[in-house]
Amino acid sequence: MASIENIASILQQSLLPQTAKQSEVELKSIESQEGFPLTLLHLVASQNLDISIRLAGALFFKNLIKRKWIDESGQYHLSLNDAKLIKAEIVGLMISLPDNLQVQIGEAISLIAESEFPELWPELLDELVSKLSNDDMVTNKGVLKVAHSIFKRWRPLFRSDELFTEIILVLKKFSQPFLTILLRVDQLIDENSNNKASLLILFDNLLLLIKIYYDLNCQDIPEFFEDHLTEGFTLMHKYLSYNNKLIEDKDEEEEIDVLTLVKTNICELTQLYTTRYEEEFAKFIPEFIKSVWRLLVETGPQQKYDLLVSKSINYLASVSSLTAYSSYLNNDEALQEITTKIILPNISLRESDEELFEDDPIEYIRRDLGGSDSDTRRRSAVDLLRGLKESNEPKVTGVVMKYVQHYLDQFTNDSTSWKSKDIALYLFSAIATNGSMTNSGVTSTNLLVDVVQFFANYVAPDLVSDVSHPILKVSAIKYIFTFRNQLTKAQLVETFPLLSHHFQNDNYVVYTYAAVTIEKILSLRNPTNHQELLFSKTDIPTNISKDLLMNLFRLMFSKGDSPEKLAENEFLMKCVMRVLLTAEDSINEFSLEILQQLFKIVEIIAKNPSNPKFSHFTFESIAVIIKNNNQNIVSIMELSQNYLLSLLGNDVQEFIPYSFQILSFILENYPSNQPIPECYIQLIKPLVSPTVWEYKGNIPAVTRLLTSIIKFSPQSFVQPENLTPVLGVFQKLISSKANDHLGFEILEVIFLTIPLNILNSFNKDIAMILLQRLQKLPTEKFIKKFTIFLCTISSLPSNNPKLNPNNLNSTFVIQFLNNVQPDLFAQILNTFLIPNIGKFNNLLDKKILIVGLTNLITENNEFNVSNLNSPYVKFTIPILQSIIKMITSDSIIGYKNINENSEMLLELENEDLTFGSSFNKINLISTRPFDPCSELTNNSRITDYFKSKFQSIINILPSLDQESQQALKSIGL
Repeated sequence: MASIENIASILQQSLLPQTAKQSEVELKSIESQEGFPLTLLHLVASQNLDISIRLAGALFFKNLIKRKWIDESGQYHLSLNDAKLIKAEIVGLMISLPDNLQVQIGEAISLIAESEFPELWPELLDELVSKLSNDDMVTNKGVLKVAHSIFKRWRPLFRSDELFTEIILVLKKFSQPFLTILLRVDQLIDENSNNKASLLILFDNLLLLIKIYYDLNCQDIPEFFEDHLTEGFTLMHKYLSYNNKLIEDKDEEEEIDVLTLVKTNICELTQLYTTRYEEEFAKFIPEFIKSVWRLLVETGPQQKYDLLVSKSINYLASVSSLTAYSSYLNNDEALQEITTKIILPNISLRESDEELFEDDPIEYIRRDLGGSDSDTRRRSAVDLLRGLKESNEPKVTGVVMKYVQHYLDQFTNDSTSWKSKDIALYLFSAIATNGSMTNSGVTSTNLLVDVVQFFANYVAPDLVSDVSHPILKVSAIKYIFTFRNQLTKAQLVETFPLLSHHFQNDNYVVYTYAAVTIEKILSLRNPTNHQELLFSKTDIPTNISKDLLMNLFRLMFSKGDSPEKLAENEFLMKCVMRVLLTAEDSINEFSLEILQQLFKIVEIIAKNPSNPKFSHFTFESIAVIIKNNNQNIVSIMELSQNYLLSLLGNDVQEFIPYSFQILSFILENYPSNQPIPECYIQLIKPLVSPTVWEYKGNIPAVTRLLTSIIKFSPQSFVQPENLTPVLGVFQKLISSKANDHLGFEILEVIFLTIPLNILNSFNKDIAMILLQRLQKLPTEKFIKKFTIFLCTISSLPSNNPKLNPNNLNSTFVIQFLNNVQPDLFAQILNTFLIPNIGKFNNLLDKKILIVGLTNLITENNEFNVSNLNSPYVKFTIPILQSIIKMITSDSIIGYKNINENSEMLLELENEDLTFGSSFNKINLISTRPFDPCSELTNNSRITDYFKSKFQSIINILPSLDQESQQALKSIGL
């Protein structure tokens, strides 16, 4: 086993760029050795080593726990002895570490606790409680960090019996020690008010205690905390108003002190109690309103207070929505004071905002448009204003519009006073907005103001002016972004050249806002038919589309050719994608030129993939061009393969799943009368090797490419030495809770393409693999996929060589399972299929069930009710009644095949993209589930199919229950 010294040496090498990758490979080669995790943990605790090595070790340990502790099947990938020893030592070790190491090991404890606590790690809570002390606040800080790392997991979870069992267990053992320490910390703060060192450690403890207070109350108010409400919130109120120059520096601009963090978390906790437990907390609310209000008025404009101010304003906004307390904020005097002392100071641009605009424009944009501004002063002030408006729209609108006009007049009288106009535009947008901001913009507006007229009078001039301040230009563009849903198509068409003109502006924020707004306009849906986009290729001339695209590429490359700078602005690439989507095939004459530009970008950013969103939109853009150029697919393949194979050969892990998806799509659209390109044949062996399946993000994409190759060239797999590795992949996937659905995809393709005479010798083994999984780990997901797989085979149309070359049917399904054991299919029906028929919600699944089960009972003599000796007869009536229930359900009555293009466009709005183990799907070329009865496009065709089959078993009508007989009459039987 590797020693601490050996591991430390490798970790030291991992800190150097030139040896980092090799060091990671070395660490992973020894991480499975028994004792390695504990040795690594001891390395992190060793005070004899450099802190950078210890930190690298802590990070590797955390990631090791994330990867190896337990998988989705509940299996450990560490030895049980290692797991036991880690749990025994990790808490005590973490408490002794410095802060930067505590963070990483604390996260590791949280990961372990997620699967172990409380059932498999019951001693954890007792250990934490036993280590709490009335005097040792350094140890307490470590204990409280561990406790918070465990309890904070509850915050986003949905309520469940299992969750509340865990919370009750914790409350029973932790509540009283928690309160004791909280009161003790308060006492010691008073006693040490002039001792800076003691105050700092005490306030670190207080901060953690307040966070844990929130954790323990996040799901419901516990009886213990309700009983001690006065003690708890008297203390919270005290520290909301607490000041001490020893631990706060009012002149500091950016570094947040611990007292500010304490007040910020008290505001969060108070908001939880005010909004969730109003009845119990009622008597405290008026005092907290006054204290938070006073805090806001007294807090300075420094950046370090931004989060505190935001949380404080959010608290007042939440109070404004409570009828019982809205009068505190909505009377004339209060409105005037809130507007002048809270809203206006916090929506005004500060010097730090202007510096961010100039020095870090991409961060400015992400805060403002990317949704990461939820904790900024401006956003919180707007939320407060809208909350007040909901309670009394006419009064609040009247007050705010006076200030809007005041600031507009200031700008009219002095054009250098651009900040006044910025405030006016911001205030007007806030007061004019009702409802929520969606992908289409604001859903509704304040009828007391005219957003279109205001645009014409005050916003449009800044769009055409060459002398307006850049921030005013940005505000004007953002106005269109915000109210795009309120403008007609004709008005939007008029804004289009105004926006695209700003691509010539050299200000980073200005041209980026223009790109964002153009992308959002082009993504608007037709208000009369939401399955259609408002703009199509006929609305944008080809030369305009080309100019837009070339300008966008020019702006990207203008930042230099370093991978990080090129990829920093995902908003430009998203606009490229949207322009390509709208233009469709109208730009095909120069599409290969654009494709080369995109691959050139991929080639550069592959050297250091740094922005997942930029990368994703680049590959979506490549997919659009390929999708709209089917007639040039051979040329596209020739152009693309070198770039894509280079990504695979260079092991650019972040881009490998994208490469597999594009290679799949090209082959799926390749002319069937041509031989499979040689590069795909060369990929078969690597695709079935274990290495490529180890990385979770690869698995869906590798599955798709492998199935695409099998479909295109089944003859490449007829030899046992080629088919056996594919079946090995199927077995690996079927055994995984996370990937079993992909195993069914491979099996489906094998059955539909590989000649049956080749498969016959494998069928029993295939059935055994499925049955073993069904027996060992019969999750609802697996049972559903298994059922749909069987019904898919049963639904295949006969005499259709293209769709069903092996002429499979429901009889094959019965034989496939009975080949393992006589009449095994009867047991499967009874135990798994019939009890789960009613659990399906997906419409395509329901259609496949209807057709597959109908075929099963009408095509096989075993289900004939006159065949009294058959073990299947007893299932005929229950299956038929289930079919009738489905076919007459509201969901099937309204059934129609989905519009795949529209569905894919809808999915484009998902921007939850990261690099890592997750799979990022290219939505525009994603595959849809196989539909074996695709000709049944709507309810009437499904019903007609059932009627035609039902004629053969109409004699069993009297045996059906009354409900089923009535349902049959409703469809004319």
